[in-house]
Amino acid sequence: MVNPYEKNQAISAEDASKIVPRAEFRVFGKDIIKGVQEHMWQCKATLYAARVMPAETYFLSRNTNDANVKVRDGLLDIKTKVGETPEGYEIFQPRGKFRFPVKKEELEVILSHLKVEIPLTQETYTLEEFADIARENSELAVVVVEKKRFGFSVNGVICEYAKVWFNGAMVETACCESENYESMKTATEALGISELPNTNYLKAAKQVLGMV
Repeated sequence: MVNPYEKNQAISAEDASKIVPRAEFRVFGKDIIKGVQEHMWQCKATLYAARVMPAETYFLSRNTNDANVKVRDGLLDIKTKVGETPEGYEIFQPRGKFRFPVKKEELEVILSHLKVEIPLTQETYTLEEFADIARENSELAVVVVEKKRFGFSVNGVICEYAKVWFNGAMVETACCESENYESMKTATEALGISELPNTNYLKAAKQVLGMV
């Protein structure tokens, strides 16, 4: 099983394109964690790790929910939605993790995924400069996301439950993700979350911020 808590490292767009994308089913709401905890013991979940994540900065676009753009550990990380499984699980393909200062050409590609047109006049941009650009654009929003995650697996499927803060507002979440799409349904049912709406981080953050 791929370690979801491994050290964050820069990855070129070319190398990222070779990564097999995972399907993800994620739910948000109140009292999510208690229900998942009760079910995970019944389905003999394998405990993995608990971690308070460093604060992340997400860049939300009013024009799309298909581009997950965030900064974690100083790296600009982008994934884009490339499809769904028959069950509706979302498939996001990694597009690279870039160190700051980010090249103009790389930032232009990222903005195109966010479906926002912004003239770029510099050859490179720091995190602060990119954040300032986003804050000044009415189609974008910058959100600070903090996470306290508890990882485990169910029959080889990566799972977690977590407390998440969007600009200080806390919600609970749980998810299952795997490159083995067929095993996802069994895991979500075993944890008692399969009937809840599948909501990715972008949609959840927009709901909290009132961007929907």
